[in-house]
Amino acid sequence: MCGIAGILNLDGSPSSGVALARMTDAISHRGPDGEGQYTEGPLGLGHRRLAILDLTPAAHQPMATSDGRYVISYNGEVYNCLELRVELEALGRQFRSRSDTEVVLNALAQWGKAALNRFNGMFALALWDKQEQTLLLARDRYGIKPLYYAMCGKTLLIGSEVKAILAHGAYSASMDVEALVEYFTFQNFFTDRTLFAGVRLLPAGCWAQADLKRASEGLTIERYWDWQFHEGDNQASEAEYLEELDRLFRQAVSRQLLSDVPVGSYLSGGMDSGSITAIAASQLPYMKTFTCGFDLHSASGLELAFDERANAELMSYLYRTEHYEMVLKAGDMERVMPQMAWHLEEPRVGQSYPNYYAAKLAGRFVKVVLSGGGGDELFGGYPWRYYRAVVNDDFEHYVDKYYVYWQRLMNNSTLKQAFSPIWSRVKHVWTRDIFRDVFHEHAPKLTRAEDYVNHSLYFEAKTFLHGLLVMEDKLSMAHGLETRVPFLDNDLVDFAMRVPVKHKLGNLEEVVRISENEPGKERKYFERTRDGKCLLRKAMAKHVPPEISQGVKQGFSGPDASWFKGESIDYVRRILDDPKARIYDFLARDVVSQLVDDHLGGRQNRRLLVWSLLSVENFCRRFL
Repeated sequence: MCGIAGILNLDGSPSSGVALARMTDAISHRGPDGEGQYTEGPLGLGHRRLAILDLTPAAHQPMATSDGRYVISYNGEVYNCLELRVELEALGRQFRSRSDTEVVLNALAQWGKAALNRFNGMFALALWDKQEQTLLLARDRYGIKPLYYAMCGKTLLIGSEVKAILAHGAYSASMDVEALVEYFTFQNFFTDRTLFAGVRLLPAGCWAQADLKRASEGLTIERYWDWQFHEGDNQASEAEYLEELDRLFRQAVSRQLLSDVPVGSYLSGGMDSGSITAIAASQLPYMKTFTCGFDLHSASGLELAFDERANAELMSYLYRTEHYEMVLKAGDMERVMPQMAWHLEEPRVGQSYPNYYAAKLAGRFVKVVLSGGGGDELFGGYPWRYYRAVVNDDFEHYVDKYYVYWQRLMNNSTLKQAFSPIWSRVKHVWTRDIFRDVFHEHAPKLTRAEDYVNHSLYFEAKTFLHGLLVMEDKLSMAHGLETRVPFLDNDLVDFAMRVPVKHKLGNLEEVVRISENEPGKERKYFERTRDGKCLLRKAMAKHVPPEISQGVKQGFSGPDASWFKGESIDYVRRILDDPKARIYDFLARDVVSQLVDDHLGGRQNRRLLVWSLLSVENFCRRFL
């Protein structure tokens, strides 16, 4: 796990080693164990190293092939590197280190872009081909590791974080107002835009290539992998699915224990992290686990159940882990907002301060930590979302219904009012089209509820999960910590996408049968229950206590709805009532004030919007 940066002058002019050093210095937190730069003519590749596999200088980057043709700067872990190495050695490839970097380098040299589909892991990379004068960029299938790029005249700049691009000097930060509309609709980015005008995030499962011989063509981007949730024709029995799921899950966790440094695990109190910890703890001499809880003195309603430390402590006892906890208070949330803005660079899904503190805690003791991310998106963990759009006339009808739900911050009419100061600049942005365009393709005829559920699983893997992954990378790397995601093992993902919906959701048939207008439907089916992840719950019952495997779905979230209108109300008002706040360069203050007052006065729960407004304000103060 590391940080990468790069410069390519498409006009052939020499790259600057001084500028490259500034770029790598800007992301030094990602790699405190070493740095390196490679410059040749128009190209510069930089690297910051967090040493996980092969701690010796032999794994130093940027790294070149033995013949010097290819040079790579790479961030990630490829867990099937040992198997690939055996295959490559049989083909005559020679190795000087035990690192997965050298395996990735030689695989790309041997098989070209086809190697990308053979990597089981997480990565972002830049590969220079001296002979062909091409620079290849790529991200892993799921987008676990980010890679940003910007064209500044004839100069291509890349970085694991935007801070690397900013440090070069050729790019000057300004707000992408179209992206801002996208964010204040979805609390996320469904396109490749960022809040930085002109800076793009290479999409997950894609490669990009710049060719100096065809410099006028700029950057060519192509997709090499995409999610495919579908019901197979030859379906197995539930018992067979359970057996295969257990095998693949154990295999996935075992693969991701590959490390030359100690490995820990998050232990949130939920089933996913608990199951991962159970398998890992059975294979390691001992392991450290980490959880964050919350001070609930001022919490109310559903937020009174947000502290899951008791469940985490139970599982730590059962698995005999060395367990560490942190209790977060309202003041902790307030204090961390400026640092969060700096490290996240752009806010994404949810209130991420618990993740920041969890990573800070884990980073004091280990360099690698396992996370339960991805289990919900693969196995149907959010049925209250999918049930909202399972009965439809056609695909467009489905898009309309699901789009309404995913307007997490503002609906279309509110957007127009809120963005009135700059409406003439953004009125052409149709967020429904952005939503629809997430689906690159769909079946010409969709007739079954299962088809629409699989569309929802696809959508959420592409957007919600991707946002969570980008956020997790930034917040863990802020503390020099590598986060691994066993649920996103290639074999496990391929299996999960083929599991029939009936094995994921428990009430689908009942939801389809009832009337849209039936009293109590929303309360019964649109709230968090023990429905969802049915197959996974049964499989994981072998590894975690029944109160965990059969517990109500609980996200990793703090009681900020209560804090915003209680302990933190002065903080919220101080930031958002300030007429000189930077957000009012783009948003109408009177509209924002009314929306915020709705929350502070207890009339509506707008915690996501309040968090997002505070985050964007801190972003503006830090970067613009």
